[in-house]
Amino acid sequence: QVQLVESGGGLVQPGGSLRLSCAVSGRTFNNYGVGWYRQAPGKQREPVASITNSGLTNYADSVKGRFTISRDNAKNTAYLQMNSLKPEDTAVYYCLMHGSWGQGTQVTVSS
Repeated sequence: QVQLVESGGGLVQPGGSLRLSCAVSGRTFNNYGVGWYRQAPGKQREPVASITNSGLTNYADSVKGRFTISRDNAKNTAYLQMNSLKPEDTAVYYCLMHGSWGQGTQVTVSS
């Protein structure tokens, strides 16, 4: 049974940066792709970025050029580096791997 634990969220001013982490246990991490999603209040959960087991990445148009997804197979951890944050990036961010979700981490962008 796979378990995912997100961390790194918080309150940041517009234009600031955060790095989210998704620590994975219970599965062979490097066999699977990982996705980051987010859900803002009153909105549906939406994909943000994904990375395959071989390192190919994909991004939502709204975050291209600002967010970077990466993975460290030695640490069983995926990351989401978020730069130039905007108020509309405020949401709970979740990671997904092999059908399992983490509990989410809150990101709030506000002055």
